[in-house]
Formats: sequence, C-alpha cells, structure tokens
Amino acid sequence: MLRTFRFRLYPNSIQRIRIRKTIDACRFVYNWALETKKTAHERDELNLSWYDLNIRLPALKANHPFLKDAYSQSLQQTVKRVHLAFQRFFQHLKEYKSQPGYPQFKRRKSSQQSFEVPQFFQIDITAKRVYLPKIGAVKVVFHRRFVGTPKTCIVIATLTGKFFISIVVDDDLTPPTKSQVTEHESVGLDVGLTSYITISTGEKVGNPRNLHNSIQRLRCLHQRLSQKRQGSRNREKARLRLARCYERVRNQRKDFQQKLSTKLIRENQAIMVETLNISGMIKNRRLARAIADAAWSRFLTMVQYKAEWYGVTLIAVGQFEPTSKRCHNCGYIHRELSLSDRKWTCQACKHELDRDVNAAKNIKLIGLKSLQSPREPRVEPVELSALAEVPKQETPPFMAK
Repeated sequence: MLRTFRFRLYPNSIQRIRIRKTIDACRFVYNWALETKKTAHERDELNLSWYDLNIRLPALKANHPFLKDAYSQSLQQTVKRVHLAFQRFFQHLKEYKSQPGYPQFKRRKSSQQSFEVPQFFQIDITAKRVYLPKIGAVKVVFHRRFVGTPKTCIVIATLTGKFFISIVVDDDLTPPTKSQVTEHESVGLDVGLTSYITISTGEKVGNPRNLHNSIQRLRCLHQRLSQKRQGSRNREKARLRLARCYERVRNQRKDFQQKLSTKLIRENQAIMVETLNISGMIKNRRLARAIADAAWSRFLTMVQYKAEWYGVTLIAVGQFEPTSKRCHNCGYIHRELSLSDRKWTCQACKHELDRDVNAAKNIKLIGLKSLQSPREPRVEPVELSALAEVPKQETPPFMAK
C-alpha cells in the first residue's frame, strides 16, 4: 500500500531561495502547459498528450533560462499534473458530476505552493536530512517512524513561510481482511451543524465551530491588512498575522477530525454514513459558512481511508433516503417534517423521536439491509472524489513509535 507521511522542513536561507525558484518555475510551466493545451484544443481541435507537452520543454527552457534552475523531472511532473487535471475534468463531466471544475491557472499568491520530486532523492534519517536535487541536503524533523520504500516526495511552501515535505512510501503490506459485520458492533452516523455527528447509539459530538470562534479576530486582521500600504514591510507583517490565524483554525479543525475519525474506526466494526450533496448544500447563503467550517467531506474522507487501514466496513446510504422523516420504530414517514423540527412524535406508534438520533438509526438499518441483499453495496460516498489527492497523515497502529 502507498502511504504519505508529512514532515517539517527547516531549509537555510540559500535553500529557501532555491525552493522558491523551483516553485516559481513549476508554476510557470503549469500555466504554459495549460495555455498550450487549451489553445491547441480550441484553435486546432488537437488533444495534446503528456508526451506532446514534454517534448516541447527543451525549447521552452531555451527561451526562458530561469527554468534550468529547477529539477527537470519536477517540471515534467508539473506537465503531468495538467494532463491529469484535464483527465479528471472530462471524466467527471461524462458522469454528470460538478467536481472538479475546469483546470485553472495557478496564482503566485495562492494558499499553498508545491513541486514534486519523483525520484533520485535520498533520506538520511540518522542525520535528519533529505537530499533534494538542485536544492541540497535540507534539515527535516522526523517526528515519527515510517517503513517501506520511498517512491516520490512533494515539497510544500505555505503562506506563513513554513516548508513541509510529503513522502510517499510503499510499505509492501496488504489491507487487513474485513470481518463479518454484526448489528451490535456497527453504528450509523448522521452529520450536522448543531451536533457535528450523531451516532445511532444516541451519543452526540458537539461541533467545535473553529472558524466561528475566530471570526472576530479574522475580521480585525483583515481590516488592519487593508489599511497598510501596498509593498510595505508592515503590510507583509499584517499578511503573516492573518495567514497564521487562518492556519491555526485549519489545524484545530484537522486535529479534531483526526481524533474523532480514529476513535470511531477503532471502536466499531462497521460504519454507515449518508451520501451528501455537499457542493449543493453549500450554495445556501445562510448556511454556507457553517457547512464549510464543518468540513464534512474531509471528515468522511478520513473515515474512509482509515477504514481501509483497520479493516472496517464502510457503507454509504443514498442521499434521497428519508432518514430524518422515517420513524425507525415502525417505519412511518412524516412528510411535513421541517428543518426547524428537532423533535417530533410519530403519529403511528406515538414514539417520541430526536431528529438526528432517528436519522442515525435509520442510516444504520438501511446499511445493514444492504449487506443482507445479494446486490453489492456502494461503499464510497459521492463527495469523496478527492480522496486520491489527499495525503494520508495519520500513522496506522503498526507504524507508530
């Protein structure tokens, strides 16, 4: 299995300049490849392949000498990213999905800049160094062990001036065999805003609302940034303060999701979740910020890849199932149930129901029925299309220190 481990880099001043130059070169090549491929398709109706773009790189280097400062294979991998971006776009367009969108040009001030080193880099764990071509031996902090053969790595630079390296490792291990699902060792999950998740056992996990708790501070920092003169040092200092605040919110959210997803996977044999149209839900102007702050898609992504690590069965329930309106006790469907009704009484069996707990129990029942049917159940939620691009940060139990 391929796993990704992320570590903090501490380059010196010269290495920082080289990393920035490589990032700028890769961004230039990405925009050039995107423009070339787009123009050839619109003007000449040609579909340029990855190979067609790569053979034009030497001529591009001759016209732009600064590209020679970057590692050649990193530039080739950048062209491959353009090819894969178009491939994913047309594949999703064929399947009538809204994500991902048409490939866009990369901005110099985007939230995260990176470049890939596919091979020919060395790792010296004892000296705590990583050798990167045309950059040198960069100091790195290995805060956890990893086993396997390194395949490739991605060097990342954040807006706060930090550098990271994501190392893709092949551990030559196979996923554990999934055990038979039983009713007592399986749970249903219903995600929400008031409670982050509601479990079919009746337990509710509160929503941390990380962005909401920091929104006043962010507004203050945004206002201070807008008052600084363009290009001044004070404006750069204000930008760094704002970026660090956003980074703190992002880290708080990620830490909460990692701990919660690990706890759910370790305590259960099977997990049933509901497929959500998050891209459609976030268009609600009154709930968009709260839904984005909850980041359900990333949380479900963590649950999915950790389920593969631990051999846990993950089942997705269709989004059009009336999980909130159907009584889990007798099956009666309350058609007039509104979003503001958090508790309701079943007219058939007179059972008092909590909206979220009832939905979680219905998700579990539907998931168990799908296992009993001869038809193969779907196990991948629709909104987890970006799973292949998300680095798997958690250390599995057999690789921990």
